[in-house]
Amino acid sequence: MRLFPRTSRRRLAAAVAACSLAVGALAVPQAFAEPKDLKNKQKHAQQQVRSAQHDLDESSARLRNAQGALERAVRDLQKARGEFQAASARLDAAEIRDQQMQSRLEAAEQRLSDAQTDLADGQAALADQRLKLTDTVTDIYEQGDPQLLAFATILESRSTADLTRQSALNDVIVGREARAYDDLHAAEVLLQVRENQVQSARDDVEVQREAAAEHLVTMEQLHTQARDARNKVVALVETRRDARAKAVRARQHDRRELREAKQRENRIKQQILAAARRAKGGYRGPTNGLMIRPVPGVVTSSYGYRIHPIYHYWGLHDGTDFGVSCGEGMRAVASGTVIAKYYSSVYGNRLYLSLGQINGKNVTAVYNHATGYRVGVGEHVRQGEVVGYVGSTGWSTGCHLHFTILVNGSSVDPMNWLP
Repeated sequence: MRLFPRTSRRRLAAAVAACSLAVGALAVPQAFAEPKDLKNKQKHAQQQVRSAQHDLDESSARLRNAQGALERAVRDLQKARGEFQAASARLDAAEIRDQQMQSRLEAAEQRLSDAQTDLADGQAALADQRLKLTDTVTDIYEQGDPQLLAFATILESRSTADLTRQSALNDVIVGREARAYDDLHAAEVLLQVRENQVQSARDDVEVQREAAAEHLVTMEQLHTQARDARNKVVALVETRRDARAKAVRARQHDRRELREAKQRENRIKQQILAAARRAKGGYRGPTNGLMIRPVPGVVTSSYGYRIHPIYHYWGLHDGTDFGVSCGEGMRAVASGTVIAKYYSSVYGNRLYLSLGQINGKNVTAVYNHATGYRVGVGEHVRQGEVVGYVGSTGWSTGCHLHFTILVNGSSVDPMNWLP
């Protein structure tokens, strides 16, 4: 158990990545790596994964859940903010396009208005031209049929000069009539052109209005999306605030529990020191082979100082974690006497086994997170005897043994004492 609560999904993820790299390295041909090196790399990566997994043990379930909820809330908020920014960008682009479409519609309506004005002017001009044609033709025929007049002129002409003069006069009359008809035709053609322009402008306006109507629906949808995205961000801000508050409360609760556990641990340390002062004799000699392993499992998290992933300060993992199945028997590493047994919300079911004086120092073995113990305070146990069973009580995410060796009440690396 570390001297602080610990939870580290990031470290677990990093360890998994390291494991993946190490496993990937196994695919390298023999020419590039020796089999022994590859096995060592694989073993190291697997150790990192196991250690990262057991890092999660070093905090209460309350803190792990609160921290997980906070991390999810932060991720969800970041995602929601991204969605809101994307929706806002789409809405901004749609508003620019709406302005462009409005300008095109206004221009099309102006063209239609101009074409309709030109058409009205053309219709008036055509009406005037028809009146002029009627007046011209009426005036001409009031003087008689131009063709009969021309024939009569020929008969009445007395000289060549008279004939020429009368013929020219008749040509003027006939030309005047022809020009009147030509002017009427030109006015009719111009009117048809203006009618076509009006129809084209009207069609263009209709197209622009339909496009504007469709875009209006899109704009309403984008406004709804942006509003919903904003509301989601607001709601997730509240969720993150609540999750952060719960995580803070959980950390404070963990710290209180840890302080209480350390205070109780210090009281036992004083008992150990007092016993050490009173003790005489004891074992003297080599310690290699003096103890046996408490369980057959592999080491999943070793003893030592490291940076806490949440609080970011140095803390001590004051023992060695062994990964073993629930219910596995935990054995006395050496003969000794049970001096304390209790339940801690941090360490779970805990047992202190005093091993007496070894080379002038008082040595105590501590078993943590057990599902239960089969020996009581004051009982003497022999080396190899089962003292309890592996469990997952206290700050733990799975069955394992957190094993500690105390020398004169202070923790040391257990692996320096175990085979």
